[in-house]
Amino acid sequence: MRLRFLLRPGWLALTAVVFTFAICCFTLLSPWQFSRNAEREQQNAALQASFTAAPVPLAQLLPPGSVPGGRTEWHLVTITGRYLPDKEVVARLRTVQGEGAFEVLTPMRTADGTVVLIDRGYVGLDSKSAAQPFAPPPAGTVSVTARVRADETDPKNRDAFADASTGGRLQSYVVDSRVVARAGGLDIRPGYFQLDVGQPGVLGALPLPQTDSGPFLSYALQWIAFGAMALLGWLYFTVRELKPGGALDASSAPSRRKSVAEILAEDELAESGHQK
Repeated sequence: MRLRFLLRPGWLALTAVVFTFAICCFTLLSPWQFSRNAEREQQNAALQASFTAAPVPLAQLLPPGSVPGGRTEWHLVTITGRYLPDKEVVARLRTVQGEGAFEVLTPMRTADGTVVLIDRGYVGLDSKSAAQPFAPPPAGTVSVTARVRADETDPKNRDAFADASTGGRLQSYVVDSRVVARAGGLDIRPGYFQLDVGQPGVLGALPLPQTDSGPFLSYALQWIAFGAMALLGWLYFTVRELKPGGALDASSAPSRRKSVAEILAEDELAESGHQK
């Protein structure tokens, strides 16, 4: 029965590879790209809203105990307090407009006693790839307008450190209020706040992300197409092999052409038979 070829080891291996690939396309790769597209759309919507919305007090947008999320990130808030320069941490290995940079993270104690993390912007690299000198934050009470940002996460959960390579200045691998809190022994509320141009204490204001849709939707559709093509290809070859003359049909395989030596040997045997 021709269905037996489906049980051959080579065909079973091919079937396993095709179906595994298709399942990954439909359940992992495509949904991942769809989720990234949704995140980009949410970010773009938040950015667009922040361009026209007036700044609001921090406690109004993010009451105590709340954490920045998709609905609040990038919105402008006003904060009044005093910078804590002795608790400052510099985030390393950053990239701003294609160039290496450091971001300067300075805690601020607000009027109600809450400590928040202010991202004062970026500084470039010097000739030794260290942070260029930068101005300290202003002393005394100041009012700033900043954008709400969610904490980054370091997969390795590394703490801030200071050694000879950092010039004794604390440095971190991510912009994370939890890392700065542990380094300075502070109770900092979750998230951080990115200064805009012209704000007290700002250095190089970080550029805002572009609001283009990105390639994620097209990538998701491509993975669906790849999975479908793999299944259709498997189905095509399966149907072809079920028909007589398939590549796996040994009975229909062309016979091997005889070599010249084999033909001569057969002729000699035939002649010797006639002579007898």
